[in-house]
Amino acid sequence: MPVYVHVIDHPDGRVLVDTGFTEVHPAAADLDPRPFPLDEQGFDLASVDLVVNTHLHFDHCGGNHLFPGTPIHVQRRELHDARTQDGYTIPEWVDPPGVTYVEVDGELELLPGIRLLPAPGHTPGSQIVVIDDVAGPVVIAGDTAVWFGELDDPQTEGQRLIRSLEPDQVWLAHEHEPWRPTAPSTTPE
Repeated sequence: MPVYVHVIDHPDGRVLVDTGFTEVHPAAADLDPRPFPLDEQGFDLASVDLVVNTHLHFDHCGGNHLFPGTPIHVQRRELHDARTQDGYTIPEWVDPPGVTYVEVDGELELLPGIRLLPAPGHTPGSQIVVIDDVAGPVVIAGDTAVWFGELDDPQTEGQRLIRSLEPDQVWLAHEHEPWRPTAPSTTPE
């Protein structure tokens, strides 16, 4: 399953949402991962002003070490759980040297028109990124929904939140194309 990260080019700064992972760790080797680290793809790491972790599972925070000193925004609950719960993630990938977390409690306007919203479900501390757009909000959801069907029939608080925003499109971490709401069917009377 691919793991996508997302870049938002905003007039006030460049935002990277999630960092993927850069190496195979023994704890995840049975998944047969094939990392494509950002620093080996010609991506300018120094161009990133802010990082957002949607949550701290290893496939979303394993590249955090590439951004020492860059503020990494994560929900306080998520950081606590990742640091204290056994089997939650790969602990050394959460707190590598030089990582600077900005702990978020609830909703935060990250930059004008870009908001972080708590979206519990995949993990209790998951968050989504909402970008205001003229066509409707664009959501970067991380794993709040792993596949499109979870947004077609939302079951968690986070999935229901995404649907309530009436987004134009939703980018998931493991899908190449965005999810878009289907138009309600119209039946002739």
